[in-house]
Amino acid sequence: MDSEKLRRYQTTMVSTYYPETNCLDDFVMLDGTEQSHSPDVLTLLRSGEVFIINSRRRNGLILFKRYHAEFAGPGAAVGGEYDCDCQKVIPIGNLSLLKSESYEERQKAYLIRRQWIRLIKQITENPLPQQRVQKILDQFEQYFPAKMVANLPDVVFALLVGVLPQTVGMVRRWGSDTEGRYS
Repeated sequence: MDSEKLRRYQTTMVSTYYPETNCLDDFVMLDGTEQSHSPDVLTLLRSGEVFIINSRRRNGLILFKRYHAEFAGPGAAVGGEYDCDCQKVIPIGNLSLLKSESYEERQKAYLIRRQWIRLIKQITENPLPQQRVQKILDQFEQYFPAKMVANLPDVVFALLVGVLPQTVGMVRRWGSDTEGRYS
């Protein structure tokens, strides 16, 4: 009898998955330039070789995967099998990629990459989308020039912290206290 009730209340899940939809297609930087200088870096990442982002510079890569983005900062490993699914990249700062010379150097670089991932994870653990956006913007503005951060499209930060691009736009316009404006 219980199983009969259970079956009666089960519903069929309808998929709204569109495999050809990609929010990264033809995105334009806020300063009006189209993001087209990254194919060379993307080719390097897809080559299978492991590179290390130069830790002596304020630089990094935003790596766009199918459904999210990751940030790899100074000292982090990029490329190899780990980033073969990367669809687009945005170099931040004066990007400098170094070839890894030894196994130990690669291991250290992978640990640093993991630290960058953990930083973003800590930000995304905040349940309020506006606060996640404000925190990621604050982190980027502490490390990179504010003008450079301001020129990054909303979709970049949205994919980093799991919010809608519109949320990023609202926070950029009005700050993280946008929740009270729409209640």
